[in-house]
Amino acid sequence: MPLTADQANYLFAVMRLGPGDRVALFNGQDGEWTAEVVEGSKRGGVLRCLGLAAPQLNPPDLWLLFAPIKKERTDFIVEKAAELGCAKILPVQTEFTNAARIKQDRLQAHALEAAEQCLGTYVPEVSDLQPLQKVLKDWNPERRILWGDESLVGPAQTLAGVTPGPWAILVGPEGGFSETERRQLRALPFVTPVSLGPRILRADTAACAAITLWQSALGDWR
Repeated sequence: MPLTADQANYLFAVMRLGPGDRVALFNGQDGEWTAEVVEGSKRGGVLRCLGLAAPQLNPPDLWLLFAPIKKERTDFIVEKAAELGCAKILPVQTEFTNAARIKQDRLQAHALEAAEQCLGTYVPEVSDLQPLQKVLKDWNPERRILWGDESLVGPAQTLAGVTPGPWAILVGPEGGFSETERRQLRALPFVTPVSLGPRILRADTAACAAITLWQSALGDWR
């Protein structure tokens, strides 16, 4: 298996691996494989696959919709969504979203790094930024949305009685959703608003809390 320049630089310049050393490989479809370094330099290299080390582990059918915030905290949301088991990540533009654009390729790279760090075999797709109104207009109602509604501050809710299936989590920007957006979300039959506890959470914390709530009740943490 030949390596790209970036992969070779990481393995041989950063990690300082050499011929005979072993690495774990995954492609998002075929599980984790053990490979051996045959040759390598900062510009390229070759690995030889030795065998399957672990089966493919796909996340549950959970998406995350979030409004981008400051750069470092947007990176954090993408990283934690990948680590906590989201299958797809969709940045959305709301009325109060601070960021007018994102670097989709950079966020996708963060998702890849997160999967590598937690020894995952799946990398969630990070979509480009889209207006929330357009996303909701084109939404498949069979995929329900769990909305972390900051106006419902109070005891954290369990999801007892909520049916499994394809879901998405929606968290808002700094400052929350506008009143117009709130009315629209509450009118949609596929949206379930929930409380994330007795405190107002920052957007990045709310994303982690909502994913944890869903995974514990409906996902692969049960």
